[in-house]
Formats: sequence, C-alpha cells, structure tokens
Amino acid sequence: MSIRVAVVDDQALVRGGFALVLGHQQDIDVVAEAGTGLEAIVAAEQYRPDVILMDIRMPEMDGLEATSRILAAADWPVRVVILTTFDPDEYVYKALRAGASGFVLKDIPPEQLVLAVRTVADGGALLAPSITQRLVARFTEQLEVDTQVASRLQRLTEREREVLIAMARGYNNTEISQKLTIGSATVKTHVSSVLGKLGLRDRAQAVVFAYESGLITVGERDVGH
Repeated sequence: MSIRVAVVDDQALVRGGFALVLGHQQDIDVVAEAGTGLEAIVAAEQYRPDVILMDIRMPEMDGLEATSRILAAADWPVRVVILTTFDPDEYVYKALRAGASGFVLKDIPPEQLVLAVRTVADGGALLAPSITQRLVARFTEQLEVDTQVASRLQRLTEREREVLIAMARGYNNTEISQKLTIGSATVKTHVSSVLGKLGLRDRAQAVVFAYESGLITVGERDVGH
C-alpha cells in the first residue's frame, strides 16, 4: 500500500515542490495539500493521511494548534512532521511535546525528504541528535524538573532507563545495541516497553520526556549513569 501524505504550508511554491518530489515515488501518494491550519484539520479528517508535513507559521491557525487538534481527534495512526527553516524555536519544541514525530528542514534534499516520509510512516522519528539537543536545550535548561513527570521514571527498570537515555541522545537501535552490549531484538523490546510504560507516542516524545523528567540534563554525553 502507498504511504498517504498531506503537505501543509502557506507558501504555494514550498507546498507544491514537496508534493511534486513525493508524488514521483511509487510508494507515496500525496492525497491533500493545505495552506492553513484550519485547512489541514479538514484535509486530515477527509483524507486520513499516514503522514502530514506541517508548517508552523500560517494564517488563521498555526501548525502547532493544528497538530494538537489533529492528533487528539485522529482515530487512525497519523504521524506529523514539522517543516522548519530551522530557527530552533519554541513552536517546534511545543509541537514535539504535542506529539509530532520530528522535524525536517525546508531545504532538505529531495532524496532525504522521501526517506524522512518513509521513516515516519514506518513508525520511526526524525531526530538529528545535534539539532535536537540545540532545540531541547534552549527550552529546558531553565526549567525546573517536573516532579510529577519525574515520578513516572519509577515505572522503568534500570536497563530501560539506560535505553531511554540513549534514545534521548539520538542513538538509533544499532548504536544502542553497541553502547549497552545487548542484542538488537532486545533493544526493540526495551524501546517498546519504555514508550508503553511512560505513555509516549514515539521516540520524539521520549527525548522531551527525558529532559523534562530530569533523567538527563543539557551537556551530558554518556549513555547510562
């Protein structure tokens, strides 16, 4: 089955360019385009895409509000990817907290855009470690640890905490396997367990949770503790 994609951006050239690139792929079907957050909500309900590429700054309703409403109302497994020029701003951070599965730069090369859509559709998250650390660091370094959030860490085993730390540092499953000296199948099991126990949508939310719970702090580099 084809991956159903909706492209949301108030700039027609950007929107059309993304749709054109994706539309040339045999396994991707661009089912809708929208220029505002309100149009995005309508398009999501009507076409039920698997992946939505969502701009943030748009008229009528911004992409943050649209993302929150779409994910709250969806009764199908839709994923939202934030489009940004990467000015790491609070809107992108809030979108990750709202359940977006990552973000891509608007000047992303065509082949990487296609890979990004396939990755998210397959349940992955788009989190370049360097960009993610800048983004999360900017908006969590002055926040006090949320004790209610931190208390949820008690649901995890020590190994699961180590896996969560690794995810928050941007490691993929293969790298986690190497760092913690455990099998790849075991890593997948731990990742699923962490997300399930903490009630997190995907790895993107796991990154935000790890910072907000105080499990890791800005500047740490080691996996585990």
